[in-house]
Amino acid sequence: MKLAFAAPDLPEKGVVVAFVLEDRELSASARILNDRLRGALVRVMEAGRFKGKKDQVLAIPAPGEGSYDRVVLVGLGKAGDIDTMRAQAAGGRICAALASDGVKSASVAVDVLEGAEFGAAEMAAELAYGARLRSYRFDKYLTKQKEEDKPTLEALTFLCDNHTRARKLFAPLDAIAAGVTFTRDLVSEPANVIYPESLAAKAKTLEDLGVEVEVLGEKEMRKLGMGALLGVGQGSGRESQLVVMQWWGAGKPDAEGKGKKGKKSTKSDAGSEGLDEAKRPLAFIGKGVTFDTGGISIKPAAGMEDMKWDMAGSAAVIGLMKALAGRRAAANVVGVVGLVENMPSGTAQRPGDIVTSMSGQTIEVLNTDAEGRLVLADALWYTKIRFEPRLMVDLATLTGAIIIALGNEMAGLFSNDDGLATRLSAAGKAVGELLWRMPLGEEYDKSIKSDAADMKNIGNRGAGSITAAQFLQRFVDGTPWAHLDIAGVAWSKKDAAIVPKGGTGYGVRLLDRFVAENYEEEA
Repeated sequence: MKLAFAAPDLPEKGVVVAFVLEDRELSASARILNDRLRGALVRVMEAGRFKGKKDQVLAIPAPGEGSYDRVVLVGLGKAGDIDTMRAQAAGGRICAALASDGVKSASVAVDVLEGAEFGAAEMAAELAYGARLRSYRFDKYLTKQKEEDKPTLEALTFLCDNHTRARKLFAPLDAIAAGVTFTRDLVSEPANVIYPESLAAKAKTLEDLGVEVEVLGEKEMRKLGMGALLGVGQGSGRESQLVVMQWWGAGKPDAEGKGKKGKKSTKSDAGSEGLDEAKRPLAFIGKGVTFDTGGISIKPAAGMEDMKWDMAGSAAVIGLMKALAGRRAAANVVGVVGLVENMPSGTAQRPGDIVTSMSGQTIEVLNTDAEGRLVLADALWYTKIRFEPRLMVDLATLTGAIIIALGNEMAGLFSNDDGLATRLSAAGKAVGELLWRMPLGEEYDKSIKSDAADMKNIGNRGAGSITAAQFLQRFVDGTPWAHLDIAGVAWSKKDAAIVPKGGTGYGVRLLDRFVAENYEEEA
């Protein structure tokens, strides 16, 4: 869908969108439209339940005696309550209301709203951002759609004062949206299309944006001693991969440790030794099980098709790197994703096997369906040793237990650092990708003690998400770290304002905001 910004000149015909505040208070453009239509808008509102509350939308076809095809009124609630999230939601609802209604293009009149926290240009940019996120569809395999089921909306033009500023404000938001939609695409693809090698190839496309991308195969990982990750993928005919992405937006240091801001990064295995704290990279690590049968501990058949999105953590990290590079973020960031396919076969890992991780710690594998933590164990240790990052955040569709605890409304947050947890939670709240902090503790840690190895990969029946996090904590060795269990939020079975059903892209907007608000240098 094409999104454009133009001067605030209301058209005389076509489809126009205008805004209404609570208690049916018309915006300036809505008042002009109402006058042109001889009071038709007010009459229609008063005849129904539309009061201008947030999330309300009223579409009026061929109103009054005018030449408009349709006027759409969108409620915003109280002016003082309008923030970026409410503006984005309104943009999403505009898109949803028009997309399947036969409308090809529309003009959105954005006025200064007295009492709102930002001006018309900022409002227009956020509206466009919400519309961009809501317009996403994954329909590439639908070959026999009826015409009436296909979306018709092709263009939205946002009319506002200082539309040049609105366009400039939208540019970085558009880059973030590109990262979100890229993640949604990866999560939505079936497992015969997205598997470790093909997902690694998708990550390689980020080189076009200046991201340095390396792909390690099984030979390289075997030399590094990644027995935990490799054990998960050994039953598959697909080769496991480890993808390393680097973005040095705050300047990669030269040999003397001095930053070279703005220059492209060069491949290096030197890690971050000698870097001052501000130059040390932030690290984001993702679980990428491109299909999870459970292995020998095979899952029930019902619903197993959903396990194509067990790689959503890795997709979020790849999408985050795309977003940061797309908007030229002034931060040093590393993304590492472990990509495997968990399949049962004659070569598959067995319950009772003991593997040695890259850290040297041994793991007794009691359940091959608790595989994501094995992948992350080696990915976390590799990231820590190679890059010595300021912090590490991992994302994983790790446990069904987190869905029992939090449903599909929030992701679980586990952390060994209170400040890091607070900053992540604040970023999530700011963008509507919510986190709920869960506990860690020595008593939980005891439940993964093994008689045969340094640890076992499952604990007792209770506190499954917590014991999984305790397992991961053994591979961060004191680095500030957070684990986001996104099993309940990576996929949605219903539409929301800016998130259509399907792959949500959860984590990209959250972590982009986390980087921008806390670690990004001033340009």
